[in-house]
Amino acid sequence: MINLLLAIVVSASIDSTMLMLGDQTDLHLSVTHEASEQVQMPVYGEMLQEGIEIVDRSAIDTTALPDGRVQMTQDLTLTSFKDSLFAIQPLYVTSGEDTFWTEPMALNVIQPFEVDSSLAITDIKDIEKAPIWWWGIFRWVLLALGCVLLAVGGYYLWRWYQKHRKPEEETIDPELLRPADEVALEKLDEIKAQKIWKDGKVKEYQTELTDVVREYIGRRFDVHSTEKTSDETLQEMKSKVDKDLYTRLKSMLQLADLVKFAKWHTTPDENETALITAYDFVNETKEVVTDENEPTEQGEIKS
Repeated sequence: MINLLLAIVVSASIDSTMLMLGDQTDLHLSVTHEASEQVQMPVYGEMLQEGIEIVDRSAIDTTALPDGRVQMTQDLTLTSFKDSLFAIQPLYVTSGEDTFWTEPMALNVIQPFEVDSSLAITDIKDIEKAPIWWWGIFRWVLLALGCVLLAVGGYYLWRWYQKHRKPEEETIDPELLRPADEVALEKLDEIKAQKIWKDGKVKEYQTELTDVVREYIGRRFDVHSTEKTSDETLQEMKSKVDKDLYTRLKSMLQLADLVKFAKWHTTPDENETALITAYDFVNETKEVVTDENEPTEQGEIKS
């Protein structure tokens, strides 16, 4: 229908006017109007009218036309489960206070088979049991057995490998094969030759010096000094060396802590004294081999 004043055109068409019971068809609604006009499309629920159901609906699509007008379209998917010839009532849209209608349409729904109303209501077909898929079950059983066999085989293969593999040769630090005092004195000689404290590297000097002494204490007295604080080291060494040597060791370690943690500025004499103390500590506590090739100990408290 065309309104000459508002120039609103409403049309509707249906893909198929004849349906088998339960089949579906699409109804197309189209509205063309001026862009300045506000047009309200119809809103439907689940039924278009009695006997005709709306299965699905598209969104309203708005398209601008070349002549400056606007076209709105929407598709409704219809079905029916009633054997009847339906007169589809005209569809309508509104604009302001005006209503615009489509032409009426017809839809013929046909039942493809006759129903004997004298018979009792029964299922369309007897219930059938699904066949057992023996090959599928057998395949899953084979897969499970294969996984079990792989797991068991892998376990026994690992056990065989662990039993027959060659033991790895342990690599021993060459320094551990040499006497502890020999290694310590060699490192002290290197520190003495460099004298890096004269270049202002006092912290590095004190750190290297005490590291040598701590490593020596670890090997010689089995005191893990590198993992302990100075106080903890001194506590364990108090019973292992004589009082004078213990006092000098204490002074050396405390001086190093002041330099490393309190930014203490040492004098040249203090640096020289620390090196001498390190030498004395190693020399006075090293193991001495007697004529009978039995080591004796120096520097320990004598009863």
